[in-house]
Amino acid sequence: MYTATGRLETNAMLKQYSPLVRRLAHQMIAKLPANVEIDDLIQVGMIGLADASTRFDAAQGVQFETFATQRIRGAMLDELRGADWMSRGSRKQQREIETAVRKLEQAHGRAPAESDIAREMGITLTAYQELLGKVRGTQLVYLEDMSGDDGDHDFLDRHVADENENPLGMLQDRRMREALIAAIKLLPEREQFVMSMYYEQDMNLKEIAAVIGVTESRVCQLHSQSIARLRARLRDH
Repeated sequence: MYTATGRLETNAMLKQYSPLVRRLAHQMIAKLPANVEIDDLIQVGMIGLADASTRFDAAQGVQFETFATQRIRGAMLDELRGADWMSRGSRKQQREIETAVRKLEQAHGRAPAESDIAREMGITLTAYQELLGKVRGTQLVYLEDMSGDDGDHDFLDRHVADENENPLGMLQDRRMREALIAAIKLLPEREQFVMSMYYEQDMNLKEIAAVIGVTESRVCQLHSQSIARLRARLRDH
């Protein structure tokens, strides 16, 4: 798979690792609004893969798939950031949910029920659940959150680069993971199941719905609500 000069043969790599691009695109699209096209993510992901094949250096001791995954995700994130995929209105609504969740948790010392959150927001339970479906594209870290405090817009590029070259980034990521694990343990039991099946077992919404006996849209709501709870808890990390 190498050329006579010892470089990776790009066409062969694109063919072998195109399933990786598709898998990463499908994982990402599940967390995004319906207006984001899977083909667009795959296209920019293939560009990221091609870039990885030209930049990869086996002497660095990193497996190609690990290196390529970072470059592919980075290309996709750059595309999403440039397209401003989540509207300001949706971001505002998501933050309103997070604010309500955080206020109730601080007041009562427990994860609030959906009805409590709806009441705090001044809307009906049905309207709240519809809102959860609308902000389906919520994610644990907003793209705009991934810029430095001084407006450093290249932060995202470094975040998806080789973390082995950034000890401070590794420490911050470890602390975030530890805080995330602790926060997940405080989720209501059914939401813990959803997050575990979605992120650890790599199940899609339809599969999760079949396991817990609800509709796919309900799983979507539970996922959005879980993310809101986690973001509310992780604001200081």
